[in-house]
Amino acid sequence: MGLFSATAIVMGSMIGSGIFIVSADMSRAVGSPALLIAAWFVTAAMTIIGALSYGELAAMMPKAGGQYVYLREALGPLWGFLYGWTLFLVIQTGTIAAVGVAFGKFLGVFFPSVSQKNWLWHMGQGNVGLNTANLAAIAIITLLTLLNTFGVKMGAAVQNVFTSAKVLALAAVVLVGIFAKNTTAIAANFGAGLHQFWAGAGWHTLHAVKVGSGGATSYVGLLTIVAVVQVGSLFSSDAWNNVTFTAGEIQNPKRNLPLSLAIGTGVVLLLYVLCNFVYLSVLPMAGDPAATTIAGRGIQFAAEDRVATAVMESAFAGLGAKLMAAAILVSTFGCVNGMLLAGARVYYAMSRDGLFFKSVGKLSAKSKTPVNSLWVQWAWTCLLCLSGSYGQLLDYVIFAVLIFYILTIAGLFVLRRTRPDAVRPYRAFGYPVLPALYIAMATWICVVLLRYKPQYTWPGLIIVLLGVPVYLLWSKRLAAEKVAV
Repeated sequence: MGLFSATAIVMGSMIGSGIFIVSADMSRAVGSPALLIAAWFVTAAMTIIGALSYGELAAMMPKAGGQYVYLREALGPLWGFLYGWTLFLVIQTGTIAAVGVAFGKFLGVFFPSVSQKNWLWHMGQGNVGLNTANLAAIAIITLLTLLNTFGVKMGAAVQNVFTSAKVLALAAVVLVGIFAKNTTAIAANFGAGLHQFWAGAGWHTLHAVKVGSGGATSYVGLLTIVAVVQVGSLFSSDAWNNVTFTAGEIQNPKRNLPLSLAIGTGVVLLLYVLCNFVYLSVLPMAGDPAATTIAGRGIQFAAEDRVATAVMESAFAGLGAKLMAAAILVSTFGCVNGMLLAGARVYYAMSRDGLFFKSVGKLSAKSKTPVNSLWVQWAWTCLLCLSGSYGQLLDYVIFAVLIFYILTIAGLFVLRRTRPDAVRPYRAFGYPVLPALYIAMATWICVVLLRYKPQYTWPGLIIVLLGVPVYLLWSKRLAAEKVAV
């Protein structure tokens, strides 16, 4: 893969369904247009600093496995395994499953029989079973897994086409906002000399946060509320690191990996910030959940939190919902492909280290692709599609994802000290200030989430820690095999 394909993986893995939805929940929490935009700027700053920092590691160790390899080399094999374990169990496969079901959900706009309520097989009172929405998810996951078995060029070609299409779709939302501005929304969000924009964003303003899923309400300040809502914006911007998993199949990785990370994250995050300005220019932020009009519900209470759909429907009455649904189908299809392609390379690298099933570490003689790894990933992902719990698992693991980002960037400092003479074709921009700033910001968010979102954080930690005994078992078996040889 060349620079364009590598950048397409970065952008395609980042853009899923989150940007079209999460701003509704974020706006309900912050209650201020300025703080909504500030939250996205915080995410943009952290993501770009993270990408620039990863660029040094990627250029230094251009091997399949990416972040798994960086953690293994900097902090030891246990930390690499814990990352790969969590990635396989829920981060990568759970995200693919959730985005796949989002595909099925929006396919229902065109084919009403495709629905999460249309059960083909149902177990118990929960959401476990097969419905037409997750059947559509399994179908596209199967199709894209099959296409990726034909080689990385095939997977990259699919990624290039769909990433280009989804970036154009996001750009279209921005253009719609420019030409479909709502004077009422602009007055509500930016009026009175920007007083409306800054309302509720003062340092002494308190914001209500419910501790846990059903706990008491606590009142917090500006820095804390912005950290709390990062769950939404960081999830929407995650998976930018997936391109590092495919490093072994990228042309001139020492140059193209850092460039793809910088270009891909920069373009996507610029579009994300612009999209949120568009939302504010078309819909008032504050709304009434009982309102019957799109404008009346505003951003905070857009139907099913589909803010982008509400914007398009406001601009193109009767047609907007289908236009947006089509854009999200393109977006989710490309996102699933990029994550399938990238994730399989991590399990392949783990297997080569003796920490995963041996068969997963084999390449196809014909396509030179980790076919077994792709199909193992497919099997677990399809099971998550049927489980009904993947969305909840994703919430649980966001905290763990942030922990691994902190550890990996900390590894940059470790490797500068332990391997000072290693060849570094690219050195992290702003080192040591920017990487240290990332660690400080991410640590603050983790502390806040531990306090105010325990339903997300503690289960995520448990998932990670369950990997410790598994690692010990794999290591014991590997040691026994070496003795036998």
